[in-house]
Amino acid sequence: MSHSTPTPPSFLTRLRHELNDAVSWRTTALVVGVLLLQMGFIVSYVGAFHAPRPHDVSLGVVAGSRSAAMVSSLNSLPGHPLDARALSRASEARREVLDGALSGSLVIGPARTDQLTVASGGGVAVAESLTAVVARVESAAHRRVAVVDAVPLQRGDARGLTGFYLVVGWLVGGYLAASLLGVARGSRPANEHRALIRLLALALYAGVSGLGGAIVVGPVLGALTGHTLALWGLGTLVVLAAATVTVALQTLAGVVGIGLAVALFVVLGNPSAGGAYQSAVLPPFWRALSGALPNGAGVDAVRRLVYFGARGASGDLAVLALYAVAGAIVSLVGAGILTRRVTVAPADPDAPRAPR
Repeated sequence: MSHSTPTPPSFLTRLRHELNDAVSWRTTALVVGVLLLQMGFIVSYVGAFHAPRPHDVSLGVVAGSRSAAMVSSLNSLPGHPLDARALSRASEARREVLDGALSGSLVIGPARTDQLTVASGGGVAVAESLTAVVARVESAAHRRVAVVDAVPLQRGDARGLTGFYLVVGWLVGGYLAASLLGVARGSRPANEHRALIRLLALALYAGVSGLGGAIVVGPVLGALTGHTLALWGLGTLVVLAAATVTVALQTLAGVVGIGLAVALFVVLGNPSAGGAYQSAVLPPFWRALSGALPNGAGVDAVRRLVYFGARGASGDLAVLALYAVAGAIVSLVGAGILTRRVTVAPADPDAPRAPR
């Protein structure tokens, strides 16, 4: 009786098996996710920064009887770079610039030289854009403009970027700490108690890192001086917002939640945060995101705390608090739902039973 020799697998079959052993479908999916994050990073940063131009930059105009005509002319400029409104007194216009309610003010004088007041502390790109637009308008009218910086940057805050990098550092620490806890102890907390413990540990971390960042930019480097306690509180809130949201995303999506946190805080958040280019000079998509994400809210809050006596910071603080609270609630509720699913599943009569 003869026995047939089995046919050896083909080269393609062997190659497929080798590939399956070397790179699983799960790994392939994660690599594709990384590729999408990479492309998103490039699109987001280049899209936000490749062609900044001013849009609706707030400007107070003091021109006496000519105020209405001047405001109408400025608001009808191509591309709508300015959002001008008439004010009755130069002192009122300057006060609104000092309070951060206006990006600048233009006082039309009786001679051929007018005065433009700006606030570099609110953003260098906005101040420069406003100066350039007004200078073109004045030149076309055969007038000159003298520029006064009413809120100059601190000596150590080159280009006003310290607040941006400080907030980026706080956010990176927040989502990395939450991610590392997830990698070390399971991306999804085992139950509500574990989720609560994880959140409390991150709250402690937020307080320490918030204080550390405030000390570095203040007493250590002298970049933003005189506001260490205020920046400590803000930093704690920024870190906590990033950390709790990352825990919430991991609770909902497992390890994929880490990638979602990177997409939120790095791909979307950093370009729209108002670092080198403030929201008023960003394209519409990033301009709309700026104040709605922790990045933009944090950067604007730093500037308002340091340069404007905290005036106008309440909205930014409310955004950060909303993220921190919502992240904690989603984490706890999500962990509770997952716990109940695991507990209820064996009671299913159709579920396979373990052998005794």
